[in-house]
Amino acid sequence: MLSYDSAMSSIKGQTPASPALLSNGHQNIDQSASTIRLPAAHSNGVLTNGGAASTNGSALSPSGAHHIWLVTGPAGCGKSTVAKYLASVLHLPYIEGDEFHPQANIDKMSAGIPLTDADRWDWLTALREASLHELENGNPGVVLTCSALKRKYRDVIRVAPYFSPNLHLHFIYLDASEELLLQRVMARQNHYMGANMVHSQFDILERPTKDEIDVVTIDVSRPVENVMADALDKVLETMETIKKDAKQ
Repeated sequence: MLSYDSAMSSIKGQTPASPALLSNGHQNIDQSASTIRLPAAHSNGVLTNGGAASTNGSALSPSGAHHIWLVTGPAGCGKSTVAKYLASVLHLPYIEGDEFHPQANIDKMSAGIPLTDADRWDWLTALREASLHELENGNPGVVLTCSALKRKYRDVIRVAPYFSPNLHLHFIYLDASEELLLQRVMARQNHYMGANMVHSQFDILERPTKDEIDVVTIDVSRPVENVMADALDKVLETMETIKKDAKQ
């Protein structure tokens, strides 16, 4: 679900690959898995050294520390572009939320019929469990995409850390005007989410409020290079803050 057309240049010494070349790895996950409860760690734990990469290519983290980075926002905001970049830089598995929609949901959206709350519950649960499955497999974190348009949709994902005090859940909300996202969706091809669905998403959109302290908001009306740099900065800043709080 790529929404940016501009070329991506080097960011902070990193050279992002073309989104089309970034791996979609770890997307084919058994959606029927039961909710996984990670073993509790002895600290709240975050990635060490501000999230630097270890010598074996995995993001460094204390034993038992895990992170879920959920990139959210309406159609056309660039969720896949940003999420794939973060997963690549942090050496974490990536989950494309759209691939977890049942065929019935895809058929409705392709026909221009907005999804209802009932259409989304199983999808949200499957994404939550897929993320936990990746962490159970030994990954220190996971990056995934999900529109999460309403607060109650985000709350479904927020269940993930309930039984895992060592698990940190973070939302990265990509914010832009309806007019801008409509232009981007109209420009892309071969995707079931048509331009007529953008308005329906804004009709139900509940932007994160200040009391949702696990959310960072990023303005995506800027060039993609700036958006990705900002997202990475926010990720590293968030991990550093948690690390400091854990030491107090």
